[in-house]
Amino acid sequence: MNEVRYLAFLLAMTAAAGDLRLFEAVEPHMGTLFRITLYAADEPRAAAAFSAAFDRVRELDAMLSDYKSDSELNRISRSAMGYPAKVSEDLFHVLAESQKLARETGGAFDVTLGPVIRLWREARKNNRLPDNAALEEAGGRCGYRKLRLDPANRTVTLDQPGMQLDVGGIAKGYAADAALAVLKQLGIRSALVAASGDLAFGDPPPGQRGWKIGVDSAVLELRNAAVSTSGDAEQRLEAGGKRYSHIIDPLTGMGLTRGITVTIVAPAGIMSDGIATAVSVLGADRGIEFVERKEGVAALIMIREGAVTDRVESSLWGRL
Repeated sequence: MNEVRYLAFLLAMTAAAGDLRLFEAVEPHMGTLFRITLYAADEPRAAAAFSAAFDRVRELDAMLSDYKSDSELNRISRSAMGYPAKVSEDLFHVLAESQKLARETGGAFDVTLGPVIRLWREARKNNRLPDNAALEEAGGRCGYRKLRLDPANRTVTLDQPGMQLDVGGIAKGYAADAALAVLKQLGIRSALVAASGDLAFGDPPPGQRGWKIGVDSAVLELRNAAVSTSGDAEQRLEAGGKRYSHIIDPLTGMGLTRGITVTIVAPAGIMSDGIATAVSVLGADRGIEFVERKEGVAALIMIREGAVTDRVESSLWGRL
């Protein structure tokens, strides 16, 4: 889970807590593993809860994936060129939150970067930098202002041919939120949903103040909140003596070369996931300034320069 260590202390918590017992299940979705930990009265109730929550994640993957040609996201990328296209509530919500974040960060978060992101995927696969001319052409088909949303009619319009939406920087956080919501609807309130570096927490384990999460040298106790960590620990390209992150700067179309890892605590996964990506692009100074303006959001930023790592915290982080 990148820099976040999930410290559930499973051995210590396997004993029954009142009438509730600890259960855990894992399934692959959205190109990673979704791990759900919950407290339920018995195994049949836990199994039903796992099934419903994973079904919800699977449903969202079918909507939001840019890898699946028949996903709703990809269908809209093909059909909404110059014409408003009706979309599902889930997709509209994700796009609306993405556009809000894009405006707030001056475009540091941008779900229209699909053409550029695809070039960088091929670059990592082939272990060589994308062609400059191809990057420039792809960049010309990007720009969050070219994506228009109509809340009254729940429609999406793309202003330019060849655009491609990619919500990879926010979708897993939203899916973790959605899985947690399903569990709550079934009466499972003490639960945690982890999708790689994105974690969403419900009520704490019975008898505890919160779920224990290790971040750097600290242990946080969180409840009804979310944590996301963004960095290049898992996906990167090393070429020409530089290390290029999978996180793309929308302004330049280049993978980030600064060694930065961002951990965000926020009220919901859709917030923490998107903000972690945006702050990575903004950098430490501008990123902290942005976080300080967001109610209920805390940030820890680790910046690597050779063998030296600097640590920058938001004011709320110090109080967690």
